[in-house]
Amino acid sequence: VQLVESGGGLVQPGGSLRLSCDASGSTFDYHAFGWFRQAPGKEREGVSCINRSDGGTYYADSVKGRFIVSRDDAKNTVYLQMDSLKPEDTAVYYCAADPDYYCSDYGQDAGDFRSWGQGTQVTVAS
Repeated sequence: VQLVESGGGLVQPGGSLRLSCDASGSTFDYHAFGWFRQAPGKEREGVSCINRSDGGTYYADSVKGRFIVSRDDAKNTVYLQMDSLKPEDTAVYYCAADPDYYCSDYGQDAGDFRSWGQGTQVTVAS
């Protein structure tokens, strides 16, 4: 599956952005779609993911209550609505997919996802 992210940009603290991840190829073979982010000098961090089968989701503690992940199967698109953005949310955000992974409260590790997009920059600054 090929993944293309969009929707990043510069936003002031407290603002909102919606990221999109357009999937093409054998999308029905992929079960979980996740969002990760990586800030300069830091490791890639799992932000959120969603299951194709049951819509189950996972959110990192740092984004709970502020970010919402959703999917539109008809459009083969996964979204990440980001509200109440903070400067510490600044990072390159990546979309990822895996045919076998199941999103749950146990967490989200980059090594569990097989396919990746190129990333989109999100900068939160005044």
